[in-house]
Amino acid sequence: MDTLKRFFKDTAIYGVTTVLARFVGFVLVPLHTWAMGTVDYSSVTTFFVYAAFFNVLLSYGMETAFFRFFNTQKDKHTVYSTSLISLTTSTILFFIGVWLFKDLIADFIQVDRYYFKILVGITVLDALVVAPFAYLRATNRPIRFAGVKLTNIAVVGFLNLFFLWMIPTFNWNFSFYDKQELLQYVFWANLAASAVTLLLLLPLFFKVKLHFDTRLFKKLLRYGWPILAAGIAFVINENLDKLMLEQMIDKDVMGAYAGCYKIAVFMTIFIQAFRLGAEPFFFSHATSENATANYATILKYFVIAGSLGLLIIVCFIDPLKDFIVRDKSYHKAIDIVPIVLLANLCLGIYHNLSIWYKLTDKTRYGMYISIIGAAITIIFNWVMIPKIGFIASAWATLAAYGGMMIISYQLGKKYYPVPYDLKKIGFYLAFAIGLAALSYLQFRANYWLATTLVLVFLAAAFFIEKRELQLIFKRS
Repeated sequence: MDTLKRFFKDTAIYGVTTVLARFVGFVLVPLHTWAMGTVDYSSVTTFFVYAAFFNVLLSYGMETAFFRFFNTQKDKHTVYSTSLISLTTSTILFFIGVWLFKDLIADFIQVDRYYFKILVGITVLDALVVAPFAYLRATNRPIRFAGVKLTNIAVVGFLNLFFLWMIPTFNWNFSFYDKQELLQYVFWANLAASAVTLLLLLPLFFKVKLHFDTRLFKKLLRYGWPILAAGIAFVINENLDKLMLEQMIDKDVMGAYAGCYKIAVFMTIFIQAFRLGAEPFFFSHATSENATANYATILKYFVIAGSLGLLIIVCFIDPLKDFIVRDKSYHKAIDIVPIVLLANLCLGIYHNLSIWYKLTDKTRYGMYISIIGAAITIIFNWVMIPKIGFIASAWATLAAYGGMMIISYQLGKKYYPVPYDLKKIGFYLAFAIGLAALSYLQFRANYWLATTLVLVFLAAAFFIEKRELQLIFKRS
């Protein structure tokens, strides 16, 4: 129980950081949708889709590989040094290669050449800090990790507010300011934040004596390349729907879809916070007593918390919609939100389940599963968008993540059995989905009933888990 208490404590710290990061994103959505129409917002979405792709490409699974070997190798400094040198060298080579052909690549992916230069800058700076951030997490230094992340958040938030709200609102005159090209300031804010982050983490580049272990590098690469393939497939699952909507319908619909998709950000916050605390925990406690029992307990409470989040957002979707996405031209896509929330909850469960192939060094299975998910995403969107419109993309996301979750569970039973309490997990999922459907379809905007439904779910979870919670959080 002390192990679980530590896990929840570390995850809470990472969670606060993630919540604040996403809160700034939450604040920026109404700012962006106020300052820009659906067409311009679609360009912001496209920019960050490619940023996500380059981030996965430039880390090439090395972060997860680092956690794996950092906890199994005696010489931990060599693991960090080898990972750091590898990522730094590959990032520099990437920058040189892409910069030489920047205009050609920008035209090929249909991104404005000027914006593409900023995109390359952001992704290169972010790739350089992958190893230092991983080192902070692996050495249990969540406070410093949080401090750097919060600084990044502050820079992004302030610069967005300064360029998109303060200058226009107070009619400040700056010779460099272009009122007709507001998009660029969204991207420049992220570039500045990435630069500040690199400066803050520079001391960690000299934390250990630099030594490159070729044999270890080959092991890291062998472990990590399937993670790279899985990461690319994940980017497809998460983002291809938006690009396909732009191509198969238009930018207006894509912008509305992307804007409403942001309402599901709360589920994404929860999943990301969990992963930041869980991944190093899972690796470091793999050989401890009752490891699998702890993994099972963690998944159960993850599902409880995720189900509660889904229920709250669906029950109060209309005030959230009006607050986050204030421009009513975006609201035509609001029906995607409950589906996307459930899809992301399935993704979170999948991340829990994926520990089996990471601990058994069978990362290729993660690649296979993600490729299957990507195939579902592509085929479902291609076939169904012409028939039912943008809602097809939400259903495709649910089908992909739900399928990945089921496949991972079935394979995990064979290679790394964990005693998951499927009855309770299934009950909490079904109960939350049923209450959410009742609120959304039959009693929309009845907030007294919505509050009652949320309290009913909370009460049920509390009384079922009361004894176990007391054991986890009791004082030693």
